[in-house]
Amino acid sequence: QVQLVESGGGLVQAGGSLRLSCAASGRPISNYNTGWFRQAPGKEREFVAAIIWSGSRTYSADSVKGRFTISRDNAKNTVYLHMNTLKPEDTAVYYCAAGGSDFYSATNYVYWGQGTQVTVSS
Repeated sequence: QVQLVESGGGLVQAGGSLRLSCAASGRPISNYNTGWFRQAPGKEREFVAAIIWSGSRTYSADSVKGRFTISRDNAKNTVYLHMNTLKPEDTAVYYCAAGGSDFYSATNYVYWGQGTQVTVSS
């Protein structure tokens, strides 16, 4: 079993940047496919980005391609979401998840963090 803790959220102006961290404990995060999802008020949880367990491939939603990047530091057992050129529509609670076999589907992930709020002001 792996425990996930997100951090790095906050309030930022449109056009700004944030880096979210997902610190894992219990087992190496490199054992798992890991993804970032987000959920805005009144909306369903949606896929943002994922990294395959080997680290050899990453996947991103069309809405964040070219702006967000997922990465992993095995030594720190941490996955990151680097967010640039933020827009007000990026405002949401961001969740880290691990263990998914289908990268894009939240229901396929086994382990979840508690989420971190990102608010982008216009």
